[in-house]
Amino acid sequence: MIPLVRKYTALLARPGTDAVAEGMRACFEVLSLAAAIDRDCAVRLGAHDLSEGKFVLLFLLQAAEDGLSPHELAGQAGVTRGTVTGLLDGLERSGLVQREANDVDRRKLTVRLTPDGAALARRLTDEHGRWIGSLFSDLSAAERDTLRHLLGKVFARTDTGMQKETADGG
Repeated sequence: MIPLVRKYTALLARPGTDAVAEGMRACFEVLSLAAAIDRDCAVRLGAHDLSEGKFVLLFLLQAAEDGLSPHELAGQAGVTRGTVTGLLDGLERSGLVQREANDVDRRKLTVRLTPDGAALARRLTDEHGRWIGSLFSDLSAAERDTLRHLLGKVFARTDTGMQKETADGG
């Protein structure tokens, strides 16, 4: 059984039907697992003075041979342009990225990895990917498929999942 985050334990202490309590417990176990993975991820990336957001930008830039604009980075990372600006400021101070003005339009910027940034991105993409994959290494392929299927069923019951279903025409 997954140890629950304290706030979830408190919420389960209230009286309710067994079916409701069991559903809540399962939800809180998933949330507690996600929080544990998130904490571990923050510690692992923090050892390199990176947040998850900075790591994502390094990953995206690693795949973009000609660099990306801040606008493109924001779109691909799923964050605002303001958030990308802050993340890039930190990465630039650390010497991992550089912003270059466009030769034709000086208002446009292209962001590229520095050699140090490219080396760190290569190393961390491999290291971080192996770690994430290892979290599920004790599950067989069939168990991973079952887990994805079950999580998908739960997701479909969320407001977000139902909105996606409606948007997809289902």
